[in-house]
Amino acid sequence: MASAMMRSGLRNALRGGSKVSAPPKRRFSSSAHHDEAYEAAEASKWEKITYLGIATCTILAIYNLSKGHPHHEEPPAYPYLHIRNKEFPWVNQVLVLVSYFSHLCAAK
Repeated sequence: MASAMMRSGLRNALRGGSKVSAPPKRRFSSSAHHDEAYEAAEASKWEKITYLGIATCTILAIYNLSKGHPHHEEPPAYPYLHIRNKEFPWVNQVLVLVSYFSHLCAAK
């Protein structure tokens, strides 16, 4: 391992030493400069597209909400629905709150 490092170091020294390359340039999207007229035209274009999209979505939403929808029929009264074979631990499961609120209203 050490001999391989010595060999590569000697080879670099004989070639003229190690050349230090210039640091790479940073290229971000801000470096691609456009003229301001082009940027203003693009901003105006996308603003118009946005307003057109908002108007289109609003019109479609109003249309969909204003359409009628079919009402479903009442389901048949199957005998296995709302079976109450056992009493609840409190008085009457249906009229508990009704009697409580009527008691409060009568007290006032």
